[in-house]
Amino acid sequence: MEAIVLNRLQARRIILHAAGLSKKAQFGTGIEAVYRVIDHLGYIQLDTNYVVERAHHHAMFARVPDYQTEWLAELGEQGDIFEYFTSDAGFLPMHDFRFSLPVKKAFETLGTSLTKRELNLMTQILDQVEREGAVMVGDFENDRIEASSGWWDWRPAKVALEKLYLEGKLMISRNTAFQKIYHLPLDVVPHDIDQTMPTDEDYARYVVKRTLGALGISSVKEMAWRSRRVKGNLVKKELERMLQSGEVKTVIVDGVKGPLYMLSGTDINIGIADEVFILSPFDTLNVFRARLKDFFDFDYQIECFVPAPKRKFGYFSLPILSGERFIARMDAKANRKQKTLIIHNLHFEPVEIDEKTIDKFIENLKEFILFNKCQDVIFKKSNNNDLLGSISKEFSDH
Repeated sequence: MEAIVLNRLQARRIILHAAGLSKKAQFGTGIEAVYRVIDHLGYIQLDTNYVVERAHHHAMFARVPDYQTEWLAELGEQGDIFEYFTSDAGFLPMHDFRFSLPVKKAFETLGTSLTKRELNLMTQILDQVEREGAVMVGDFENDRIEASSGWWDWRPAKVALEKLYLEGKLMISRNTAFQKIYHLPLDVVPHDIDQTMPTDEDYARYVVKRTLGALGISSVKEMAWRSRRVKGNLVKKELERMLQSGEVKTVIVDGVKGPLYMLSGTDINIGIADEVFILSPFDTLNVFRARLKDFFDFDYQIECFVPAPKRKFGYFSLPILSGERFIARMDAKANRKQKTLIIHNLHFEPVEIDEKTIDKFIENLKEFILFNKCQDVIFKKSNNNDLLGSISKEFSDH
């Protein structure tokens, strides 16, 4: 099959459109737009980090201007989306439920061996949920025999609940404090949702389509990441079949190592609006570092996992996208008690930034401050004091 040849500008535009960032409100507004975003991307990564508003809410704020944080919970209660741990923890459209089953099976068959005590505890907990309804970790007494040895040293009840969740015997929702509530699947999954186990081929096709749908252009590496819990999957084999049938096209992008792939019928003449987006490190666009470097010349790493002395830009720097390029990264923290967003470091990339772009950034930053339930902003430092002066001046009267 003949490959589609693109330059990097065309490729970036396809990627941004696939990510839902080709213009403001690409999927509309309101709770319906939130569902459309999840249905299009197939998966929104969830993260517990609360330095600024959590990643799943942040991803929605970037795409749905009037986003309200309670909408994800509402969509869960309506049975439109569900939370599960596929490649990572995240929200998925409920109609994709059956494609979580191979992952659950993998957790059941490939998981760590449990002690008899742990297996008994799982049985007891499942029996309790069946009899009495949903539970939380706090409903169980501290059943730890030995003192905790650290952050991830969960007590037995927590281990049992998480194992039941990963295996699909329980499902979770969240309360307003972001704590997990464990339910039986039949109390969460609508009765008309297909719950049959997909074939290995169907699962592989799902992974290929979902990855390419969300990323626009992808290598096998990103597909492998999405399917990494299911060992021995047929993604490569099914991708080859989809190439042969014409459902998927090979793409050659100037200066980017291949092979690369794209769904057949993808529009290659996308227009990108001149908008600025403050993005989460865990945004769909940002999770694959090599991809950002290849297509956007943006060498990005989230540094909360890097030892403090080795950090270049800050603990939780947020990528700032303007149109088709990244213009800055902003290390920010929301001080919720003082209702102030603290910008520890606003580091501009070595690109030309005009006045119109700065105005757009200021507009977006004002929205971001309110989104984080703050009323004020403090700027600590920047590598460009002239630009920082122009920006901070706009907030001096607030």
